[in-house]
Amino acid sequence: MSNFISTFQERFGDWLTALGQHLQLSLLTLIIAIFLSIPLAIYLSTRERASNWVLQLAGVFQTIPSMALLGLFIPIMGIGTLPALTALVIYAIFPILQNTITGLRGIDPSLEEAGIAFGMTKWERLKKFEIPLAMPVVMSGVRTSAVMIIGTATLAALIGAGGLGSFILLGIDRRNYSLILIGAISSAVLAILFNIVLKWMEKAKLRTIFAAFAIMVLGLGASYAPSMMPQKEKENLVIAGKLGPEPEILMNMYKLLIEENSDMTVTVKPNFGKTDFLYQALKKGDIDIYPEFTGTITSSLLQPAPKVSNDSKEVFEVARDGIKKQDNLALLKPMAYQNTYAIAVPKSIAKEYNLKTISDLKKVQDKLKAGFTLEFNDREDGNKGLQSVYGLNLNVATMEPALRYEAIQQGNIQITDAYSTDPEIAQYDLVVLEDDQHLFPPYQGAPLMKEALLKKHPELEGILNKLSGKITESQMSQMNYQVGVEGEPAAKVARDFLVKEGLMKN
Repeated sequence: MSNFISTFQERFGDWLTALGQHLQLSLLTLIIAIFLSIPLAIYLSTRERASNWVLQLAGVFQTIPSMALLGLFIPIMGIGTLPALTALVIYAIFPILQNTITGLRGIDPSLEEAGIAFGMTKWERLKKFEIPLAMPVVMSGVRTSAVMIIGTATLAALIGAGGLGSFILLGIDRRNYSLILIGAISSAVLAILFNIVLKWMEKAKLRTIFAAFAIMVLGLGASYAPSMMPQKEKENLVIAGKLGPEPEILMNMYKLLIEENSDMTVTVKPNFGKTDFLYQALKKGDIDIYPEFTGTITSSLLQPAPKVSNDSKEVFEVARDGIKKQDNLALLKPMAYQNTYAIAVPKSIAKEYNLKTISDLKKVQDKLKAGFTLEFNDREDGNKGLQSVYGLNLNVATMEPALRYEAIQQGNIQITDAYSTDPEIAQYDLVVLEDDQHLFPPYQGAPLMKEALLKKHPELEGILNKLSGKITESQMSQMNYQVGVEGEPAAKVARDFLVKEGLMKN
């Protein structure tokens, strides 16, 4: 409990920012869903066949996993608020639409007949008695939709839309249960508050409901106003990164170097999800730079994947030239360390079965269980390569990166994929097996950006190339341990390294 309170106090500023982002996204989604659903429901309430088709279609969208929708929207809309908002609106429409149609159809037909007899128009009937009578049912749908929006909005953090989900993702990645609880409890409390307010509004007068929503719209507009005002500031670059301490450290190094050696400012967006999220966001222009690895480019991003040797220089040149030709992206010079894929087992397992190389796993593949990330399991330089190059047919469970180390600690798995600089290798007393068939290509980290950005700001090449040939594997492992295990801020660790190496002033 004390750790939870201290973590909350340390991250109170970040929590306020995340809460504001979550509220903005949730309220905007709810308002858009209301304005789309209620007019459509009014139109469909007297058209049974059309309403059945529309409700069925809206119901189908409800069954699509939110992650799938976000992934589908990224190539079209990029990352950030827009794809998250679109996905949430799609989910939010159905409860409001269904309840509004149900509420309007539940009105006594004799009232309708009386209204027509008195010469009332459709709008007059809606205004005088149809909407007021249906409002409790309508608000019940709005309440259901609002609670669902707040819960689902936590996934928006995966694509750079921020919100309370950023605490949950970071907590999972760092195995910090206080961070997970902060995000989860905050989201739950927010949903409960929304539920209470909207439940009260079910019984409120129509004028009160309209006034409440008017205040909501005005408040939401006021919250977005500062970001819409024209500002004469320095050019701002957005640097993003994958989940984990290492990308966050590198991002902050880029930020510190750029801001010290240019007039530009930098915003960092850590803890994105998969490689493809960042790749698509970079091509679309939603972000400006992100740290990528040479082996990832040659094996995953270039289509078709080129055949390369295990020579790090050759892999870099193929990655640099290939990504420029394919996507007009610029890969700068890499750092010294290799953060290649590796296969790791607990030291006790390695000793028990005399495991020294990946080939040694052949004799125990029926006895041990593997836990791989989804990305590794589907890569040619991952589990597919283990099958084709090593002839291994392991019993594999796929899981999120952070969870596989917890699983191996608990004994649920005995084999896992790792990165050679992961701090967990030392933390959990693991042994990295020798890649005796040379499956894994060199993975050297380097900044990846649009060629257009480099032409506009050619000074970026010289600034970021200060890291070229720097950072050894042991240095990177140590920094990852400081952030991922000891909980030091990535920005501080990045600054300390740059100052120590003489790359920036104290």
